[in-house]
Amino acid sequence: MLNFIFDAASVAPGDFTGFTFFIGSVSMLAATVWFLMQHGQVDKKFKDSMLVAALITGIAAVHYFYMREQWVLTGESPTELRYIDWILTVPLMVVEFALLTGVGMRKLFWASVVMLVAGYFGESGVTGMLDAQIWGLISGGAYFYMAYEVGCLTIFGGPTGAVGTALNSASGKIPSAGRMLQWYVLVGWAIYPLGYLMGTDAGMWYEGMSNIALDMNVVYNVGDAINKIGFGMAVWSAARS
Repeated sequence: MLNFIFDAASVAPGDFTGFTFFIGSVSMLAATVWFLMQHGQVDKKFKDSMLVAALITGIAAVHYFYMREQWVLTGESPTELRYIDWILTVPLMVVEFALLTGVGMRKLFWASVVMLVAGYFGESGVTGMLDAQIWGLISGGAYFYMAYEVGCLTIFGGPTGAVGTALNSASGKIPSAGRMLQWYVLVGWAIYPLGYLMGTDAGMWYEGMSNIALDMNVVYNVGDAINKIGFGMAVWSAARS
């Protein structure tokens, strides 16, 4: 395992994007170990939540090891590997909301699937039928629906969905952390559209996004660290308090 982490496909000096892949793989692995250790330290009602948090970062760690290697060997974005990671971990984050609120997540689950599938079609161009703008619009619409259901608009005093109601009520397991989780969805998940625009800007009205200092993969890697590790840490903090 250690050979796989440190010896396979070394990151070249000055390769900042490759460095973020390396940091992502190691930090996801460390977070998985931490969440598993804390599984036995929290109250019984939070044990499943900690296990799901460990699954999320564990799956991400495995994918980051492979994504780092593909980047180092080919210099190309590991689009398929990244979306396989997301199609597994994002629904697990939806499950996390279900465990914390006791609210059914069927609509939220399918919205996450639509968001990811549309995003993949737009970024990979495999369909050849609709351009990245249309797929991005569909994916963005699914994201805003999820933000509404999770109650992100309550941050600004607006309406809320069923999940948001449970997070901010006494019926939720962690009402004190409800707003923190809503901020993760509203702000943390909003990092990904920036990466999408940077990766699909060729010939589009937003052309030039990829010319800014950050690489698309850097944006995605930072977003994953904030959302997967940070989301789990928020749940752990609430469970301990």
